[in-house]
Amino acid sequence: MLLSILFMGLGQIYNRQIIKGITFLVIELYLLIFWTVPFQWAMWGFTTLGETAQRREGFNIIQGDHSIFLMIEGILFLISFMLFLWFYYLNIRDAYKVAKKSLMGIKPNNAKQMLKNIWENGFPYLLLTPSVLFTSFLTILPLIFGVLIAFTNYSAPNHLPPKALVDWVGFETFIKLFQMKTWSTTFYGVFTWTIIWAILATVTTFFLGLIFAVLINRQGIRLKKFWRSIFILPWAVPAFVSILIMRNIFNGQFGPLNRYLMDLGIIENAIPWLSDPLLAKVTLVVVNMWFGFPFWMVLMSGVMTNIDKELYEAAEVDGASPSQKFWKITMPLIMFATAPLAIMSFANNFNNFNLIYLMTTGGPVNMNYTYAGSTDILISWIYKLTLDNNQFAVASVVSILIFIVIATFSVINFRKTRAFKEEDMMS
Repeated sequence: MLLSILFMGLGQIYNRQIIKGITFLVIELYLLIFWTVPFQWAMWGFTTLGETAQRREGFNIIQGDHSIFLMIEGILFLISFMLFLWFYYLNIRDAYKVAKKSLMGIKPNNAKQMLKNIWENGFPYLLLTPSVLFTSFLTILPLIFGVLIAFTNYSAPNHLPPKALVDWVGFETFIKLFQMKTWSTTFYGVFTWTIIWAILATVTTFFLGLIFAVLINRQGIRLKKFWRSIFILPWAVPAFVSILIMRNIFNGQFGPLNRYLMDLGIIENAIPWLSDPLLAKVTLVVVNMWFGFPFWMVLMSGVMTNIDKELYEAAEVDGASPSQKFWKITMPLIMFATAPLAIMSFANNFNNFNLIYLMTTGGPVNMNYTYAGSTDILISWIYKLTLDNNQFAVASVVSILIFIVIATFSVINFRKTRAFKEEDMMS
């Protein structure tokens, strides 16, 4: 083991596993010879984010360091280095285990036995290794990059590569978001509406689905399959198409809803459904109810169908009223089955970009906000900050805060959910 710590493969050679040891040794020699200098260059670029900015000499543009490319390259090499350390650890553990078996009188595997053992016992790991590599570079890398951007000044107009360099600024962007009035007013306003929106969108669809499920599952209701099929249609139609249709329906000037209300004499002037801040928010909640309740209706119908009828019969014998049977039997069992999904629905509504952006584009305009409208939630604000205004650092900070809020809420509520408590008790 000590020899493998000193250099990969030496422990295997000492254990008389010559081919395995030489393989490990060649891998480390290759990395030391060909990747030491690129690794040092990548770490320099990662720590400094470049030192030479782009400049113009006459009509010629002299390219400088691209800070973002240097950061990505540094993250790539760091992930690769962590994978190498993991491989190095496997080399040390292998040398230790083989030596321990040798002391017990177990002869080390030769090359043929080693290959056979890898094929028989290590085949699942061989199949999983590409997934680990793809996850490391296609999932972990973007996540690390997105987080690190929050600690830089990567934003327009003064710090956009390749024209200008980006610098590490620590928690300066976090402080600016909470304390600078131009940013803090927008953040607190958008964050408050995001919380309100997520709660209303979850609660309204949940209870509307519950109401329809109870009505359809009542005794004496005919054509239950027909009613379920009719009410599932809003959920079955692609949301993108439905939202655009709803946007036209609620159009303040040309929408058919205002036209019908005016023709019927209910209103005299057109109602600004999407141009008034309060009405736009109410409209969003109502439209989301239309899209969201079918899922809960079907789910709760399934839960109610599987409730043991003997529970209701026993309650009737005890003299329970219909409302008591609902609140004491039906509702607890529904909550037990659907509470985890309600928590996930809250997280989904917290980041419900499609409905907000396609329905109102975040509008109407709010003069007190920076790069945000009255109905923007945090995720749609991030979209505007990045793609429309190049405020990448602030957008990264907001993304981190979204993760903290969602993760904290989900973990706390999942731990309090009876379904997960029952699972813990069983395990």
